[in-house]
Amino acid sequence: MTKTQELELIEDYNIDVDGSSVIVHNDDWHTFEEVIRQLKRAIHCSTQRAEAIAIEIHTHGKAKVYSGTMEDCLFISAVLEEIDLMTSVEA
Repeated sequence: MTKTQELELIEDYNIDVDGSSVIVHNDDWHTFEEVIRQLKRAIHCSTQRAEAIAIEIHTHGKAKVYSGTMEDCLFISAVLEEIDLMTSVEA
């Protein structure tokens, strides 16, 4: 992956390289539709973007779905956890 592609990926997923991050971990009990719906609620992204993130979570076992302030990350993590998605917040 080139540096340009990495920067585009960061921009596409609302990722701020200087902030805290929300990670969503794969599990065996949520459907793609549930994950997509909750991602859209939590990070206010399009269906296409949520689908791409859900595929990354499934394929790689986890995905960084948002970066920003710790306060924002904790809020987004809480929204994702409303349906018991497994998340972690990294500073």
